[in-house]
Amino acid sequence: MESRPHDPRPPSADQPAKVIVRPGDRIFSGLAKSAGILIVVMIAAIGVFLLAQAVPSLIANKANFLFSREWVAGDPTNLSFGVLDLLLVTVFSSIFALIIAMPISLGIALFLTQYAPRRLARPFAYVIDLLAAVPSIIYGLWGAVVLAPTLEPVTGWLNSVFGWLFLFETGNVDRSIGQTIFTAGIVLAVMLLPIITAISREVFERTPTMQIEGALALGATRWEVVRTTVLPFGKAGYISASMLGLGRALGETIAVMIILATTSRTFGWSLFDGGDTIASKIARAAAEFNDPRSAGAYIAAGLVLFLLTFVVNAIARSFIVGKKEYE
Repeated sequence: MESRPHDPRPPSADQPAKVIVRPGDRIFSGLAKSAGILIVVMIAAIGVFLLAQAVPSLIANKANFLFSREWVAGDPTNLSFGVLDLLLVTVFSSIFALIIAMPISLGIALFLTQYAPRRLARPFAYVIDLLAAVPSIIYGLWGAVVLAPTLEPVTGWLNSVFGWLFLFETGNVDRSIGQTIFTAGIVLAVMLLPIITAISREVFERTPTMQIEGALALGATRWEVVRTTVLPFGKAGYISASMLGLGRALGETIAVMIILATTSRTFGWSLFDGGDTIASKIARAAAEFNDPRSAGAYIAAGLVLFLLTFVVNAIARSFIVGKKEYE
């Protein structure tokens, strides 16, 4: 039987080339898919656990869980708790921290990538990254012992001059001790700096060199290059980094628990208020989880925080997808 001669011509469009999948590729693809599925399953399992533990307490709750500011969860036979005050303090302090951290992180990232010489940019970036390695309890102690007394003259001036504005009016705790949202927000902002700066720096460094050199060749100044080339290219990454930092601030526990003073008075939208975030409230009461229904009240609050992080990530994702479609 005669064998056909080998045809050296490349396959036509009607006969595409056969892709050879190697065993290593199959193994890697399977591991990657398994890892992705495992993460989704773990997140779903956490959500189901929180919901299952929270439902009995929510059924026994005598107050409106979402809109009540009352929190009485110590007696399992008389549960009356609402998450509104905790949610407001959590969101308010986190957004205040983000407002401080975002412009500072942007300036640091642009300086390191566009202005600083290489011999200075690299060690300076290492110092910023090291802030992420500092434990939360150190930040909390620093904020309560060092930062709060230092800020007292500033907070006193803001309260006396801008006290007519709700943000700087007299709060529900003694402002002079410094255990307020103002102090906690500044500490949270410092904690967010390495996260937002590191991601923004990586994004800005990937701005196409041809676009930068083209703008410089047309006579653009360094700031014009940043404004017309670097910032538009890295905007989505910068927003993503900020949303990641917001998620970090929403879930911060130990530092906020140390700094914020507890109070029985309701939150009044002042930076000089005290109170508890959802995470710090759970941490303060962790030693008292001696009854499933009492613990379920705090788990229900944790479920709200769990869902809140999903909302933040969804907003960030929709912004990035919308920007890509616009481009």
